[in-house]
Amino acid sequence: MRLVKIGIASVNTTVGAFQANTDRVLALARKMAAEDVTLGVFPEQVIAGYPAEDLVQWQGFIDHQWPQLERFAKETAALPLVSIVGVAIAQQGVRLNCAAVVAGGRVLGLVPKEKLPTYNVFYEGRTFGHGQPGMAESHQGVPLGDYLFQFDFGVVAPEVCEDIWSADGPMRRRSYSGGELVVNLSASPFRLGFWDTRRELIATRASDHQVTIAYANAVGSNDGLIFDGGGFINQNGRHVLETPRFQEGYSQAVVDLDRTLRLRTENTTWRVDRESWVASGGMKVPTLDCTAVVRTRRETLSYPVPAHRSFFLPAPDTRRPARVALCEDILDALALGVGDYFEKTRAFKLFGIALSGGRDSLLTLLIAHRYAKRVRPEDPGSLIQAFYMPSPYSSQQTRDAAETIARELGVPFQVVSIEEAFEREKAAAQQMLGDAKLTPITEQNIQARIRAQRMWNWSNSCGGLFLQTGNMSEKSVGYTTIGGDLMGALAVIANVPKTVVMYLLDYLQETTGLEGIRKVLAKPAGPELAHDQVGEEELMPFPILDACFYLHAGEKLTPSEMRTALTAMFPEVDATALGGYVDRFVKLFHQSIYKWVQAPLSLHIGNLDLDRERALQLPVVTGSAWLRDA
Repeated sequence: MRLVKIGIASVNTTVGAFQANTDRVLALARKMAAEDVTLGVFPEQVIAGYPAEDLVQWQGFIDHQWPQLERFAKETAALPLVSIVGVAIAQQGVRLNCAAVVAGGRVLGLVPKEKLPTYNVFYEGRTFGHGQPGMAESHQGVPLGDYLFQFDFGVVAPEVCEDIWSADGPMRRRSYSGGELVVNLSASPFRLGFWDTRRELIATRASDHQVTIAYANAVGSNDGLIFDGGGFINQNGRHVLETPRFQEGYSQAVVDLDRTLRLRTENTTWRVDRESWVASGGMKVPTLDCTAVVRTRRETLSYPVPAHRSFFLPAPDTRRPARVALCEDILDALALGVGDYFEKTRAFKLFGIALSGGRDSLLTLLIAHRYAKRVRPEDPGSLIQAFYMPSPYSSQQTRDAAETIARELGVPFQVVSIEEAFEREKAAAQQMLGDAKLTPITEQNIQARIRAQRMWNWSNSCGGLFLQTGNMSEKSVGYTTIGGDLMGALAVIANVPKTVVMYLLDYLQETTGLEGIRKVLAKPAGPELAHDQVGEEELMPFPILDACFYLHAGEKLTPSEMRTALTAMFPEVDATALGGYVDRFVKLFHQSIYKWVQAPLSLHIGNLDLDRERALQLPVVTGSAWLRDA
């Protein structure tokens, strides 16, 4: 047996906080060594924080990383531990995103990332250079390139994040060249439903290439990207370890690397494929002999037996029901995003929310409170200030709902009427217009802008983080006010569809029993900027709106294709009415792009959202003839 204890770390970094990030890695490495971990795996770009984006173009940003990597090596020199750490370097004018192999007080090698994602939320292709098969260079006297590393426990094959997502990644040639333990350093953002995809991909790669895979992922939030952490160990297709998500720390498990080699001898497909690769002149990856650098401590390790003490019977099923998993993942991700933005910017003292008594501001409050409960369990409400700013159209029902939820959560609550300001601003606007009359939409927008201005004034004076509360569905069709409810310092649910907002609130009402949630849900959704406003009456039913958004913005369907899809999805709705909804959505969607670009930074929880810098990049000025049916 060749027993190896692998530690998988999730580290919450801040971009550019080189020393603090390295201190976090050091603390975890020391804990690993104290528990006889053989190999410690840390996330991608853990020294600098991720994503650094264009900061890597500053030489000073790159130069600050190497001394911290050397410090890490020096301070772990006495530990019987091999560590794989994410770092960026500059090599002959090119920036490389690398996995650094550290042991015995030295940086033993650097393996650069080969597959650079430049899609969705990623921009690595415009800032980093690609590692190459057969690359063999030197950086600061350290081997840099396509290498394997031989230790006293086995052969390690480092790689970085996207390398595992390509079937043509480096894992194939490295496994054929003798790599047994593939170590993948990742900073993979949270995306709805992506956990299972990630889990199964790693199982597939481990099985295809007959290797043991150790995968570590970043945790925490930088700007709008949320990293859910979690990691895996998978041996030749068998799951060994899944680490906790949404929390910093590490988990460990023991594997027998002799089992990986034995399974290779049994797998004729893998052997034949390798023989073909060798015969066709496949490029063999060189192995650096590191056996003399560090002597790992493995004599105390025990054989990895199932916790339920059976090799044949299934382990107890600890999976959460699908509804619980979806809701808890979204809530945990958004609370982490809110909290890290609040803490890492170091600019704010508390949260501020304009609480309308409606669904969106309620969910935003509950997310902020979820974070506050973690950091101030004795009095979470003290970290939040809620304001209710009624106009002539505000109902007693929404005021009561807002007061109730604030009281239940222990959140300070103030009522600050905008009625007088509304009348003054209407008069001033009318004066500017002369003989022209104020439009009804202008009167609605005046109310929203007064509220936003007051929230900004409060924020400026007390260091409050003004949370924007709008949802993705209404944002997509411009059902929001520039300078008003579109404004804020951080958009918490701007990438959460309205149907998901309501689904989450139903779940929270069931699980918490809060009366304030029940009161909010009892009233039809509407902005209360005019008499008897109901959002679905002014737009369309929210399930249809969200379907239109997904089909057009996500699946890139034309209006005629959308009508076909919606007819299948909503057979109970008249086809003519559906066609009208499609036409209305498409018109509003493209007319509203100019609004999206003025929206605040938003938190990302999926592959589809309206943050122009991250996901859906659309020109503001464009013709619409191509949208008409041929």
